[in-house]
Amino acid sequence: MLRIAVPNKGSLSGPASAMLHEAGYQQRKESKELVLVDPENEVEFFYLRPRDIAIYVSSGKLDIGITGRDLLLDSGADAEEILQLGFARSTFRYATKPGTAGDVEDFGGMTIATSYEGIVAAHLAESGIDASVVHLDGAVETAIELGVAQVIADVVETGTSLRNAGLEVIGKPIMTSEAVVIRRTGADGEDPKVQQFLRRLQGVLVARSYVMMDYDCRVEHLEQAVALTPGLESPTISPLHHEGWVAVRSMVAAKEAQRIMDDLYALGARAILTTAIHACRL
Repeated sequence: MLRIAVPNKGSLSGPASAMLHEAGYQQRKESKELVLVDPENEVEFFYLRPRDIAIYVSSGKLDIGITGRDLLLDSGADAEEILQLGFARSTFRYATKPGTAGDVEDFGGMTIATSYEGIVAAHLAESGIDASVVHLDGAVETAIELGVAQVIADVVETGTSLRNAGLEVIGKPIMTSEAVVIRRTGADGEDPKVQQFLRRLQGVLVARSYVMMDYDCRVEHLEQAVALTPGLESPTISPLHHEGWVAVRSMVAAKEAQRIMDDLYALGARAILTTAIHACRL
């Protein structure tokens, strides 16, 4: 069986299980379950702490795993990402009290508090900055107020919590992160079981990003309509019983669907419908 690590809690857990369910895999019903066997799909899921997943995968005990790019890089594990999943996106940045530093180059001799010691140490070394790094778990905003550090490095979403703590973001983002599928570095990239798993997840990603659009169009406007809905290869076009009209079916990006429907209607197309795509293979 294919052995897969899945986050057991946190912001990665729910979306990861939802995506796996959409891809046709069984998922646990109780949060206390640590292992779930899906015999029909020949997969065994292990629910682990997100921070530990890269370590387990790099050891070769598990074939692949779902975790965050930030956790993968921070672990220093011998593993690599093979598919981006598009959820749990975040930006990792430095912050400090106003007037403490103007940019990263000013951090020399300071202490930086973070939950991601590996990422920060690597970034400082790459930037040639001689600063100390102290590891803290949980919220690190109070580290400056309590005198533990002069700078923090943490995930920044809206920046509200930083402003509430009297801090400001300094310099460019250290990195951006999202949920990713990982495997041990150097593992067989052509493993058919792994490839099937990746195809299923890719199918979910496409299904979430596209809708199927159907509409009726007069023949003389067909080329203009097709230019609006080119599809992945080309649209499906079928003659209608009513002479001079054709039915068109095409996949379009979900975020563009409403605009395209407006443009098609203005062109004279009618009976314009969109339907959700639940699964696909490209």
